[in-house]
Amino acid sequence: MFSFIPIAFASFMALMDALVMSWLKKVNLGVYTSAWILPFAMLVYAFQPMVFLKSLQYESMTIMNILWDMISDFSVTAMGLFYFREKLTHLKLAGLVFAFIAIILLSYEE
Repeated sequence: MFSFIPIAFASFMALMDALVMSWLKKVNLGVYTSAWILPFAMLVYAFQPMVFLKSLQYESMTIMNILWDMISDFSVTAMGLFYFREKLTHLKLAGLVFAFIAIILLSYEE
């Protein structure tokens, strides 16, 4: 049976990753110049352990970590491709497809 709860937790943590990484990318590009961006990013990341701890009520640490990593990779890559107009080679695109398949397979319960 497919379980959405672990995916919801992993997606929330991945959203934090995508937001923080996009802010830091904008700092790197000179779009954001405020000295508060880095401390604010660190504050956002400080909440991830609490979310991860709550997620362990629904899935094992191993699966939650893999789901979070894969969804974060997919989200940050999508932001890089569509918002920042970065490019992927065909081989790297194939890797992204495999990551998406992994998310689906890891969401099934035996």
